[in-house]
Order: sequence, then structure tokens, then C-alpha cells
Amino acid sequence: MTASEPRWLLLIHQVPPKPDYLRVKVWRRLQSLGAIAIKNSVYVLPRGDQMREDFQWVQKEVEQSGGEASICEASFVDGLSDEQVEALFNVARDSEYAALADDIRGLSEGLPAEDLSPEQRSELRTQVRRLKKRFEQIAALDFFRASGRGGVEGLLSALEARLQPPEPAEQADSGPLPVESYRGRIWVTRRGVHVDRMASAWLIRRFIDPEARFRFVADRTYKPKADELRFDMFEAEFTHEGDLCTFEVLTKRFGLDERALRPIAEIVHDIDLKDAKFKREETAGVAAAVAGIAMGTRDDEERLAQGAVLFAGLFSYFQAKRKV
Repeated sequence: MTASEPRWLLLIHQVPPKPDYLRVKVWRRLQSLGAIAIKNSVYVLPRGDQMREDFQWVQKEVEQSGGEASICEASFVDGLSDEQVEALFNVARDSEYAALADDIRGLSEGLPAEDLSPEQRSELRTQVRRLKKRFEQIAALDFFRASGRGGVEGLLSALEARLQPPEPAEQADSGPLPVESYRGRIWVTRRGVHVDRMASAWLIRRFIDPEARFRFVADRTYKPKADELRFDMFEAEFTHEGDLCTFEVLTKRFGLDERALRPIAEIVHDIDLKDAKFKREETAGVAAAVAGIAMGTRDDEERLAQGAVLFAGLFSYFQAKRKV
């Protein structure tokens, strides 16, 4: 798709007043496709062959019921911007991810602290399969990689880890990773960087790999090369683990114990996972600054550059504070 081509498909429809259930039926159908309402009877999807076919089925259903429907390719000139439309999709998916994350946490908190019995392990496998199916349904409609996705992936990974037998004592954690072994590498992450990836990239260059280069790719379809390390993406070497965001995982695995990193990790956690775990007073301001960076540019390198200034400033601020 070239820059001059329309990015969106619009379904403009009008259903007859009777039967009463028809409007709700069409609404539910559009919800199941991940379409977003921008007006009462105008829904939008990203332009693509599958999305066009999905809208065509709804169009056919509306017309067979005595209504009217049209499908248009569109570009937004005034009013809504492309970024604002993407944000509408992400808000919808983040709401669904948050509900799923709550259910995963509820299941995790109800598990016994000791090793699971065979019966508990079997029941957990069944529940994890159901939760993964819900995740896959949401992810299939997550056209712009909403920020809540990584947190759910981490929580699911932690649950799946509970299904594995306990590791022998000799395989226990052997201590922090040596930063020298992770230098001069290409660090790969998914496109459309936001708070966790901005902060993690700053952390990597500041404390792990000063000469780090970054590459931005499609998520699940990317096959890493030998000199690459992935972070905050599917099957990455460094990504969400349990209820830890990627920034927290990096500080933990590399043993980065600088005092000023802890409040930054707490801020990034609450913005990224949206669970209000730490409730720091600085979080709202940092969230607004990150949102401003994301709204100001679509270029991921520029987002990382601006994010680096933000997080370097936060680090200096917390270094200067007596209590953090």
C-alpha cells in the first residue's frame, strides 16, 4: 500500500426499524470484526482484503433485511487523524486485554503456593487453554498492537510455567547476566514503540549496550538473525514475565540495582500494564509525555530519541531525590 492510497474501509449502513433485534444483531456482528464506530451508522476497519470481505458479509446481511449499506475506501482529511483512529482501535483492544488480565490474575492468585497436584495441574491446563483462546480472539483484532497485549502475554507465560515440573536445584538462577556478552548487538522490537519499549531502549543503551542498534519489525512474522536480540515482542529473549513488564525484566535479569531505576520501573509498569500496582504520583505526567511523543511522530527511531531524553531526565530526577 503506497502513502497515497486510502488506509481505511468505511461501512455506512441504515437498518430498518423492525424487527427490533436487527440493529443489535448488526452491532454485535461489527463488534466481532473489531470494527470501530466513528458515527452512529459509520464503522471503520483498516483497509485490507479480509476486512473488505468481512464488511461485504455485513452489507449483504443488512440489505437482505431491507436496509441499505455501502462500503467505501477512505482517507481522513479533516477532523479525525489516522493516529486518532488507530487510538480508537487500541482503546477498544486495551479494554478487552485489561479484562482478560484481571481474569488471569484472579486465577493465578487462587493457586496454591506449593507445587500443584496432578488434578490441579490438569484443571489449570484446561483453564489456560480457555484463556489463551480468548487472547487469540482479541489479538486477531488487534490491528495496531495495543499496549495491553504484552502484559497479557507475560501473565499467560507465567501461568504456563506453573504447568511445568519444578526445576532441579542445580538449574536454579545462577545470578545476573553479564552485560559484556550482550554488547554490539542489534536489539529488535515490534513497530509502534510505546512506554515499555521506549524505556527499555533507554535502559539498554544506558546500562547494557551503549552502542546498541535497534530494528523495528512486524511482531509474530519476524524470524530473528544470529546477531539479534528481541525485546518486548512475541517469543523475545527479554519480554514480559508474569506481572513484570519488559523494563522490569531487564533490570532483574541484568542485576541493575541503581536506586533511581526502581521508581522508573514502577512508573513504566503502571502505564504499561494499567494495573495501578504502584500508584506513584509521577505516573500520570509521564504517561501524558509518552502519549505526546507517540502522537507527535510515527517514526520509531524518533520516538526512542525523545523517549531517551524523557527517561534520562527521570533518572537524574530520582537520583537527586533523597527518597524514591
